[in-house]
Amino acid sequence: MTPDLILQIDGVSKRFSKDLDIAERTARTLGAKIAPVTVHAVDGVSLSIRRGEVLGLVGESGCGKSTLGRMVAGLTTPSEGKIRYNGQDVAGLKGAAARDAALKIQMIFQDPMSSLNPRMRVRDIVGEAPRVHGIVSRDRVPSYVEDILQQVGLDPSTGKRYPHQFSGGQRARVGIARALAVRPDFLVCDESVAALDVSIQAQVLNLFVKLREEFELTYLFVSHDLGVVEHISDRIAVMYLGRLVELGEAEDLIARPNHPYTQALVSEIPTFETGKKTYRAITGGLPSPMNPPKGCHFHPRCPHAHDRCRVEIPTLREVAPGRLSACHLNDRAA
Repeated sequence: MTPDLILQIDGVSKRFSKDLDIAERTARTLGAKIAPVTVHAVDGVSLSIRRGEVLGLVGESGCGKSTLGRMVAGLTTPSEGKIRYNGQDVAGLKGAAARDAALKIQMIFQDPMSSLNPRMRVRDIVGEAPRVHGIVSRDRVPSYVEDILQQVGLDPSTGKRYPHQFSGGQRARVGIARALAVRPDFLVCDESVAALDVSIQAQVLNLFVKLREEFELTYLFVSHDLGVVEHISDRIAVMYLGRLVELGEAEDLIARPNHPYTQALVSEIPTFETGKKTYRAITGGLPSPMNPPKGCHFHPRCPHAHDRCRVEIPTLREVAPGRLSACHLNDRAA
C-alpha cells in the first residue's frame, strides 16, 4: 500500500441470504421449486482512496453503494475480499487496534432523526462517545461538546435540546458533530444531504468542505445525485448493481463520461444553460440483485449492448490516464 493511500478495498463482495422457513422447506420437500433467497448487494469491488481526498460514490438506489459504505465503516462484514485501513486488514484487527480503527472511520447517515436517540439531549449524544472512549476527561466534556457544536455551525446553547426540536439541516449538523467528536480521519457520508432542501444542501456541503480542510479529513461521499457529488468530490466512482463501472477525476468524468450508464447519469444533471434540452431517461428498471443479469449487468438497459455484453463480464480497466471503465465498447474503439 503506497503511503498516500488511507483505504484500500480489494475484491469486496456482500451477499445477504434468507434461509427457508418451515413452510417453505415443507413445500420444497413436496416438490415445489423453492430455493433460499440471496441478494448480491456488492459484487467484487476494488477501490483505493487517497489520504485527504473526497471520493464520490454514485448510482441508483439499490446499486449497493450504501452497503459498500457500511462495510468501510465496519458496520457490515464483507462476504468476500478485504478492506485495509492504513495498510492493515480491518477484519484482522483485535483489541485496542480494532477499537482505534473503528473510531477513526465514522459514518454519517442519511436520516439523522432515525440515527439520533430521541431520548437524549444533543450535548449527551455528541459527548457520549468521547467520554466513554477516554478521548476527553469527564470534566472537560461540556466545553468539548460546545466547541464541536460551534465548529458545525450550531449555537452551543442548543445542546440542551432534543433531536425533535431541531430542523432537518440542524439535525444533519448534529450527526456531523457526533462523528467529529471522536476525532476521526475518515468519514463515510451516506446520502447525508439527500433529505434536505436544496438551499440547505448547499450549506451542509459547504460545511463538509470547511471541515475537510480544518480537520484534514478524507471522505467517501455516497449519493444517488451526481450533481451533488460533482461539487464536492475530487474523484467519482460510478456503481451499478453491485459493480463499479467507471472511476475518474470528477471534472474529467463529468465532461467526458465513458460508460453508457455514466453518460446517462451525466445527461440528467440540471444546468443553467438556456434553450431546449432533450432528456433521455434510462429505459427499463434496475434488475433485481437477487437475480442479476449475466455478463454486463447494464446490458438489458444499454442502447449499445451486443452479444458479448450478454455473456462476458467487462473488466474495469484504464481507458485513459486516471480513468477506469468497464465496458466492452472500449475494446472496439481500441
